[in-house]
Amino acid sequence: MKVVIIDYGLGNIRSIAGALRKLGHDPVVSRSGDDLAAADRLILPGVGAFGDGMKNLREFGLVEPLAREVLGKGKPILGICLGSQLMARESEEFGRHEGLGWFDASVIRIETAGKDLRIPHVGWDSLIKVREDVLFDGIPDDALFYYTHSYHVRFRDRAPVIGECEYGVRFTAAFSRRNIYGTQFHPEKSQRYGLVLLENFLTKVRYAEETANHGIDVQ
Repeated sequence: MKVVIIDYGLGNIRSIAGALRKLGHDPVVSRSGDDLAAADRLILPGVGAFGDGMKNLREFGLVEPLAREVLGKGKPILGICLGSQLMARESEEFGRHEGLGWFDASVIRIETAGKDLRIPHVGWDSLIKVREDVLFDGIPDDALFYYTHSYHVRFRDRAPVIGECEYGVRFTAAFSRRNIYGTQFHPEKSQRYGLVLLENFLTKVRYAEETANHGIDVQ
């Protein structure tokens, strides 16, 4: 299996690659369209600002190859933290920015409902399962994952949401639709159950074309 970690200049690439190697995989770090085309699984990492992330994806010529592989061919992809946020339609972080538009969703700042909670949200916290998914196979309800973020994805239609976290308010911690997955937390920094989740993505998530529904409509 060829796993490609997409290098667009932002992201915790070394930690992700290390986690995948612990699982026995040998990931390729690349921004090459040829590597994306040859990959069996894609991982879109991200640490930093939404606007910078989209700017880099455009400048490196990655927007169209990603759409071709993910939306066109149904190739499985996992977005992590900023990587998951970039899949939304837009973000309000430091102005308004357009995202990849794969989901009808916006990236908004965490509002703690007047509670005395620190922003950014950093540290170990819960994953509240909204519905069952192969991504969660072998992960107990009390498992904790590592978060570090000030913004989160808000869906207009909650159907893609598979997991949430509560930090002042509930926000989306994980989402999926067919071959497209995203986590607000960092599985590569979440020790045992983070590794379980990564292995589930690599071995249990199928191409969209292998499901009963052919083609993709993620809106």
